[in-house]
Amino acid sequence: MKTITRFISVCIAGVIALSASAQDGKIKSVEDDYRDFAYVKTSEVLLEVANKGYKSVDLFQKLANSYYFNNDMENAAKWYGELTTMNEVIDPEYYFRYAMALKGFGDYEGSDKWMKKFNELKPEDLRGKAFLSKVDYKSNIEELSRDDIEIENLEINTELSDFGTTEYEDGIVFASSRGGGRKYRWNEEPYLDIYSVQKTENGFGEVKEVSGKVNTKYHESSAVFSPNGKYMFFTRNNFFRLKYKEDETGVNRLQLYRATLSEDGSWDEIHKVHFNSEDYSVAHPALNLTGTRLYFASDMPGSYGQSDIFVVDVNDDGTLGQPENLGSSINTEGQESFPFMDTSGNLFFSSTGFPGLGGFDVFKSEELDQKVATGSNRNFPIENVGMPVNSIADDFAYYENLVTRRVYFSSNREGGKGSDDIYTFEVPECEQLVFGTVQDKNTDVLISNATVILFDGEGNELERQTVGEDAAFQFSLDCEMEYLIRGEKETYASDEKRFTTPKKNQELQLQLLLEKDEQQIEPCDDLAKILDIPIIYFDFDKSNIRYDAEIELQKVLVVLNKNPTMTIDIKSHTDCRGMADYNERLSEKRAQATRQYLIDNGIDAGRLTAKGYGESQLVNDCGCEPKNTSSCSEEEHQLNRRSEFIITSINGKTCDDK
Repeated sequence: MKTITRFISVCIAGVIALSASAQDGKIKSVEDDYRDFAYVKTSEVLLEVANKGYKSVDLFQKLANSYYFNNDMENAAKWYGELTTMNEVIDPEYYFRYAMALKGFGDYEGSDKWMKKFNELKPEDLRGKAFLSKVDYKSNIEELSRDDIEIENLEINTELSDFGTTEYEDGIVFASSRGGGRKYRWNEEPYLDIYSVQKTENGFGEVKEVSGKVNTKYHESSAVFSPNGKYMFFTRNNFFRLKYKEDETGVNRLQLYRATLSEDGSWDEIHKVHFNSEDYSVAHPALNLTGTRLYFASDMPGSYGQSDIFVVDVNDDGTLGQPENLGSSINTEGQESFPFMDTSGNLFFSSTGFPGLGGFDVFKSEELDQKVATGSNRNFPIENVGMPVNSIADDFAYYENLVTRRVYFSSNREGGKGSDDIYTFEVPECEQLVFGTVQDKNTDVLISNATVILFDGEGNELERQTVGEDAAFQFSLDCEMEYLIRGEKETYASDEKRFTTPKKNQELQLQLLLEKDEQQIEPCDDLAKILDIPIIYFDFDKSNIRYDAEIELQKVLVVLNKNPTMTIDIKSHTDCRGMADYNERLSEKRAQATRQYLIDNGIDAGRLTAKGYGESQLVNDCGCEPKNTSSCSEEEHQLNRRSEFIITSINGKTCDDK
């Protein structure tokens, strides 16, 4: 990826003396190139030194960084790996870079290992916290990915860098190094300029530089236009009125500029944004729908990491207010850059700080612009947009037209034409279908003539159907919406399913399982099983009625009161722990305590019998022979500490009549 697409704080340790002065001289000879980001030349020399067997923290750091910042992740991982074998204190940032490098060629297991190490050493770092909060982030990304999208490498791409698309009038505007001229030392490609191209019936027309005074002999990129078309904000090196300026370390920073559209259609009257600085970078502008707020990336004071996303108000005359950092929901100690605001107020941006597939991934925060406008909510949930936009490479500069459903994004993934390419696709229409049947929960028999009702997430009824003999229902739904479907029929308890539809096409099959709300009761039936009355539990070595047991006994009371001719036999049991005669006495106390509770709540004593069976009727293999040597868990023993309710007679019938 090109320099203008990144803001990197390069860590250069002091020179460590090597055993051979000639090798030490070679390292020093490339020190200036390294500081000037001339990584291609640096890596060649450092590699020669390392391949001769020389080792030092400084050597491995520089060599690994040279590959890392030139996006050669496999070689970067090799030398970061060598760095970790050195028996010296290493800046935790190198563990983070090692993890990112491993992820860059698909070694997620190794990446996770070093991210955990990074988090151990820097537990306060937001990147580590984000990783730990989504350890299974790959599954989440897979759920958000779409397999119904085919991306297209834009026909106007070249073998050089092309990236950063925005639509303008009947075409697109983007950055490219196709212009020739002197080469930038970092990647040995020509400097970037801003270009435009008109759309045609068959694709695109002729690519041209934007007219006016925008492009210079240094980098320009990331153009965005005000809604009235009067202003263009763009990124340029710190080069204004023919003056090229660097910071104290000799680095020329990136800055934001504003151009005004002239009557002849050219972009002139170039003005610097007032918060530009020689000491930090400001780049990659994005405007909201109304043009009242501008989002951008910067490493200005107050940033969390190597670059953060900021927002600033846009005045009526095109001038800007005071920038504000979007905070730790969006920004990390890594790099957040390339913001884009769609017309619905959703923010898209690229980040290396949140869990992703590798390099820069594109993330989304819904309705962020509305939250910024009200100022009442500074919590901005984000999600990875998934594949195919994201890959193990750098994916950035996302742009989407919600009307035409056309998306552009940039990537340096394998298979492209150049170092950075522009990709595009049209978001498919999203179709959702939910269908299924209504069935009896216990028998699976189809239930005809049942009513199926569709609700939205807030409980508003949207549609209802009466199923036929096949008990089948079907609804067409919208994408990314919450719904509830309920099945109903007389004499049955309702069943309902709540779900949220994804952003990609889906056919969801459901079963609505209705359970009989009225069931026939006969002598010798198990009341608990018939009416789904849970077992009455007692604490170990206790016979008092627990609160949760009292709740269940209230259900028994309801049944007995509704069936005044019903008599029941209460059976109480213990687990095997303790002496058998003691368990028998304990269970007897429990049975009588249960009977007494029902009597105290109005049930005639003559309708109730009770007996304790101790450990003689266990429901599992948790016996204690010899005593107190059972290996069962407490939960397994608890199953044996129970009460049962057997119907002995009802409506004049007894067990003998069955």
